Amino acid sequence: MSAIPHDSAPTDALLFSVDAAGIARITLNRPQARNALTFSMYEGLIALCERLQGDCSVRAVILTGAGGKAFAAGTDIAQFRGFATGADAIGYERFIDRVLDAIERLPMPTIAAVAGACTGGGAVIAATCDLRIATRDARFGIPIARTLGNCLSPRTLGRLAALIGPARVKEILFTARLVEAEEAQAIGLVHEMVADGPALEARATELATLMAGHAPLTLQATKEALRRLAANDPDQSGDDLIARCYTSDDFREGMEAFLAKRPPNWTGR
Repeated sequence: MSAIPHDSAPTDALLFSVDAAGIARITLNRPQARNALTFSMYEGLIALCERLQGDCSVRAVILTGAGGKAFAAGTDIAQFRGFATGADAIGYERFIDRVLDAIERLPMPTIAAVAGACTGGGAVIAATCDLRIATRDARFGIPIARTLGNCLSPRTLGRLAALIGPARVKEILFTARLVEAEEAQAIGLVHEMVADGPALEARATELATLMAGHAPLTLQATKEALRRLAANDPDQSGDDLIARCYTSDDFREGMEAFLAKRPPNWTGR
C-alpha cells in the first residue's frame, strides 16, 4: 500500500477551538475552494481526534465549514494527480477509512453543522458524525459516477447504508444527484433543518451545550455499543461498558442528586 503524500496546505485550513463549556469546534477553512479537503486537512482531522480522545474536559464537538457556502466539497481533486497504481487508490481509501474511524470513535457526541454544499468526502464525514443539522440551502451528494469515476470503499458504503439504507445509497450514487435539505431530513440523513447560517450556529451550540450537560459516560457507552453493533465487532456483550457506568462515581452522583432533588455534577469518572 502506498503512503498518502503530504501537501503544502496552510495550517489555518483546519481551525480548532474549545470554549468554557467544553464544546470543541473544528472548522474546515478553505472557503475559496468550497472547503475541499487536502490530505493535510485529513491528517489534521485524525490528529485532532486523537487529541480529543484523551481530553475529558471536552463534552461535545461541532464540525462545520467556513464561509457559509459549503460544508465541504469532498477531496481536492488536485490531490489525485499523482495516482498511478491500484496501490495508490487502495492506500487513499484506507486513509479515508482511518479519518472516518477516528471521527466515529470520538467518545463525545459529534454534530455536523452543514450549510451549502456537502458532497463527496464532505458528505461522508458529515454522515459519520452522530447528529447532522443543516440549513435550508444545504445539499448532499456523492456524484462521483458523473464526475470522477472512482468509488467508495465497502466500509464507507456500509456507514452510509447503516444511516439511510442500501437502496437509497444506490439511488443517490447511481443517479449522481444532490439531495436537498428537506429530502435529507425526510430520509434521516439530516436530523434537523434551520433557516440560515446564524440559526445553524445558534442551534448547533444549543444542542452541543445540552449534551455537554449530560452524563458523559452514558453518552460514551451508547456511542461505543452502537459502533460495535454496526461494525459487527466480536465484543458485542458490552459488559465492559455496563460495568464502567454502573461502578462510576457519576452513577453514584446521579443517584444521590436524584434523591436530593438537585442537578448532578458529572465528572466523567
